[in-house]
Amino acid sequence: MERIYFDHAATTPVDPRVLEKMMPYFTEKFGNPNSQHFFGRETVSAVDDARDAIAACIGAKPSEIYFTSGGTEADNWALRGAAHAFAARGRHLIVSAVEHPAMISAAKELVKEGFDVTFAEVDEYGLVDLEKLERAIRPDTIFVGVMTANNEVGTIQPVKEIAALCKARGIVFFTDAVQAAGAIPLDVKALGADMLSFSAHKFYGPKGVGALYVRSGLRIGKLIAGGHQERSMRGGTTNVPAVVGMEQALRIACAELEKNAAYVTSLRDRFIKRVLAEIPYVKLNGHPEKRLPANANFSFRYIEGESLLFSLDLKNIAVSSGSACSSGSLEPSHVLLAMGLPEGLAHGSIRFSFGKDNTVEQVDYAVDALKEITVKLRALSPLFPKDLKNEVYEKEI
Repeated sequence: MERIYFDHAATTPVDPRVLEKMMPYFTEKFGNPNSQHFFGRETVSAVDDARDAIAACIGAKPSEIYFTSGGTEADNWALRGAAHAFAARGRHLIVSAVEHPAMISAAKELVKEGFDVTFAEVDEYGLVDLEKLERAIRPDTIFVGVMTANNEVGTIQPVKEIAALCKARGIVFFTDAVQAAGAIPLDVKALGADMLSFSAHKFYGPKGVGALYVRSGLRIGKLIAGGHQERSMRGGTTNVPAVVGMEQALRIACAELEKNAAYVTSLRDRFIKRVLAEIPYVKLNGHPEKRLPANANFSFRYIEGESLLFSLDLKNIAVSSGSACSSGSLEPSHVLLAMGLPEGLAHGSIRFSFGKDNTVEQVDYAVDALKEITVKLRALSPLFPKDLKNEVYEKEI
């Protein structure tokens, strides 16, 4: 049976065009870009070209792009770097309650270092409440972090408005755009972000490489000390094949964004429409309109999400019960709890995230499999009220 991959929010396969661009930098073009000889000059030129192209894709200057090992490092660097750089002005930080675990965990660590953190509330769709965010700002607030689009439910945040709010008060604003890059248009100048992060493996590039945009004139502290790489701001030998791959992947994603977004959105909408129409006791999580093209997150009442995930896996359908970075946790999603979902319903959530190589046939197969699985799991569930087992359910069981 064909294996079906509906977990593109966790990671994407490397585009063959990206791999082709990377391959020479594993073998004949292997030099350390910090070496002064020919082999080094050859690779530093490739890194510089990649920086130029990546900057152009997001409306930045090449000097504003710093390469990292991925989104988690970039998020930590943005938060910790700004916190320590501006601690003399204040020690109050604001991050949204639905941020990626990289931001939530880093913020909690900073509390241990004497900083005060407010986790900004969101509404039932996962949108940051602008009025509550504004009321949370204090005279000693130095940093606000709100992701461009949520990794679990796909809700797209009003980043431009938040950035303007922060700018008017002289507060550093950072947005985690890991899920947004390559999926929706990004322009750092139009958004007004002071810092922005993204990671290559979310847009058909290699794993283990990302970038942090830092606005010109903004000085933040280092996260990784070492040599003089990344203009002495981030130590460590540059991963040249990965950087070259990220540039190629982002270039392709930007060029094909409109086409791919339209296609993936059509798959997502077909999936959502069928699930809501054909499977009872389900809830679509996230904003119904302001959401990423690929994301469909559902809570299935009376079912544990892990049981549903494993049942789908047995039918060769790969999905996620939330963020891949917290998949080892048995705790309900902090994102869904922040949105006001009861713990039981949050436990029954599954994230489906579609890609450019998925098909309508795969979507329909997944819905048909879901219909069968939900009937069987609810029949076994002690939480499923007997009076809800209508004739259709009794017949199918």
